[in-house]
Amino acid sequence: MALPTSSEWHPGVNYSVISPAQPTNAPPGKVQVMEVFWLACPHCYALEPFIQAWRKSKPDYVQFVRVPVMWGPVQRSHARLYYTFEALGRSDLVDKAFHYIHGLEMQTRSESILVGSSKAKTLQLQEAFAGKYGISASAFANAYNSFDVSTRLQQAQEINQIYEIESVPTIIVDGRYRTNVEKAGGENKLIALINFLAQWDHDHQNAG
Repeated sequence: MALPTSSEWHPGVNYSVISPAQPTNAPPGKVQVMEVFWLACPHCYALEPFIQAWRKSKPDYVQFVRVPVMWGPVQRSHARLYYTFEALGRSDLVDKAFHYIHGLEMQTRSESILVGSSKAKTLQLQEAFAGKYGISASAFANAYNSFDVSTRLQQAQEINQIYEIESVPTIIVDGRYRTNVEKAGGENKLIALINFLAQWDHDHQNAG
């Protein structure tokens, strides 16, 4: 398969090729775009408005998924929070958490990023945050400690290892291409590059 190339986008410069290409769970005819992110990452927060706008206008053939980074205890705590919101059917609170974490710089760092000095303190902080939006402590704790959330965390860990995630936000297109804001040349250009790579692979699928 020829590599996606244009007058603006070049392999090895604007994106790297993942070898071997990794399978995705995108349905036939769809191209998966994955963002690996961290709730406390300022670069992820800066990209978020662009991602949200793109999600409203992205091509129908694009399947967008998010995977939290799993580097260490703080990142894993945020990953558990992310999947807990999903398990509760409250993915809308991911955006609330983003704003909360990046808008409380005057507080102590542990308080502002919803991670405490122990697992119990972290759960308490996150329960309190969710409680502001109508989620009871018991409902939150049940989802937080659920098999589903634990399974999702394990899957995220495997994805992080497969794609050798070293920085966030990282974008993976179709299990074949890896890029980021710096390689693309800015947030708007990253969105354009995502669309270019996704369309390239989609057109190739159709041609096959």
